[in-house]
Amino acid sequence: MRIKDLLGMQVLDIDAMDIGKVTDVDFNETSGQINKIAVSLKKNILSHDEVLVHFDNIKSIGGDYVLLKINIENK
Repeated sequence: MRIKDLLGMQVLDIDAMDIGKVTDVDFNETSGQINKIAVSLKKNILSHDEVLVHFDNIKSIGGDYVLLKINIENK
């Protein structure tokens, strides 16, 4: 999988609730390992928050979704 494939992917929390989309990826240029992803949280049309999720909190990446091991409060 390429880094550009992650951009725009839907992100689901541990309860499979859709919390937002991947907007950026921080990775180690030498090893290619992902350090963290930036997620734009679903709020409303005029308001967006962004959170960084460390790689250790990602359960799986594949298909159309990134599945997290944690819950993200989206208030």
